[in-house]
Amino acid sequence: MPTKVIAVLATLDTKGEEAEFLREQLEALGSRALLVDIGVMNTPATRADVTRAQVARAGGTALAALKAGKSREASQPVMSAGATKVLLQRIGKGEVHGVIGLGGLQGTAACTAVMRALPYGLPKVMVSTVASGDTSSYVGISDITMMFSVGDIIGLNQFMRKVLANAAGAAHGMAQVTVALQTRARGSKPLIGISNLGVLTRGTLLAIELFRQRGYESIVFHAVGTGGRAMELMMKQGIIGAVFDYAMGEISDELFHGLRAGGAERLTVAGALGLPQVLCPGGSEHLGILVSVPHQLPDRWKDHAHVWHNEVVLAPRLNVRELKMVAREVGRRLQSTRGNAVLMIPQLGTGSYAMPGGPMNNPKDDKAYFTALKAAVPSTIEVVERPLHAEDPAFVAEAVDRLIALIKRGRTATRRRRPAARR
Repeated sequence: MPTKVIAVLATLDTKGEEAEFLREQLEALGSRALLVDIGVMNTPATRADVTRAQVARAGGTALAALKAGKSREASQPVMSAGATKVLLQRIGKGEVHGVIGLGGLQGTAACTAVMRALPYGLPKVMVSTVASGDTSSYVGISDITMMFSVGDIIGLNQFMRKVLANAAGAAHGMAQVTVALQTRARGSKPLIGISNLGVLTRGTLLAIELFRQRGYESIVFHAVGTGGRAMELMMKQGIIGAVFDYAMGEISDELFHGLRAGGAERLTVAGALGLPQVLCPGGSEHLGILVSVPHQLPDRWKDHAHVWHNEVVLAPRLNVRELKMVAREVGRRLQSTRGNAVLMIPQLGTGSYAMPGGPMNNPKDDKAYFTALKAAVPSTIEVVERPLHAEDPAFVAEAVDRLIALIKRGRTATRRRRPAARR
């Protein structure tokens, strides 16, 4: 098996001894280390394979200018950008097969900023003093493995050697894995992304099975903000090639500051890329609101129908005025969708809370919401209404059939556009 190269990201003025130990451990395991120096201020304590001057230059600023500023905080974005550029180039050439980062607060921020920009599937191990706390801002929607260093990463001792050796073993081992994450080849069946919420899980499980029966694999994303963003990043990276966007609660929460907020780009990517997509306003009639006191209803939502999703997550149903705001926002975000898309509207409810018999069933408000949705989406999107609720097996089956038809239509068009082979 060819030797794998593991990049080690560290400030070699403060973490040089530890980075050199990682080099030794990786080489003992059979990998090769590539030490990338993201430090600026003081003299490196060991030899870098990619020097800080090279990193700074790749980030768009001369190292001397960063040193003159005498601020680690100001230099961090430049060094992170430079390290990202260097690694992406080497990954693209097949010259780097994994990454280990070392850091405290600033080092973790710098290293994980790089890691978040690297492709899914590439091994990423972050050895950090802050890995036992809330690491969501460091991990984001990337597949970073956070490893708590327990002690501060200052000097070697018998405990720190063991932590670093484990990190080396983890990155080396992951780099040996032969299971590949591949982008979709032209003409092959795409991996299908499905957005899901708890109020849609029965429908999602059925969709997975129906896709499987037709020979398609699918990957499900919990549409609580990070899920939708991760799904769309996988679209950009060519991993996901078609979308059953079953849950739109991330749009509602973005407007009304709920915990499922999906960000400014949510619902725009598939259209911009021209991917086949079937859309459903699943779970968008209510919000997810995190409360500080269990089961204490905030004044803001006392005049709204509501359900407690759990003791600290409130799900208030939006009123007609608010639902029309959601409809307009959905339509605005779908303006880049120029076809290859179907919006399916479940007239009997957008999930288990809103369906007949559900705790927030309100047919009158639903009708107003769906009318506003139809008016807001661009004419390039086909709109299909059915007198069913979102989890009804017939509704899900039609959504699956329609998405597969869009996929097949796209594959046929691609074959027709392909130039004839030269004789």
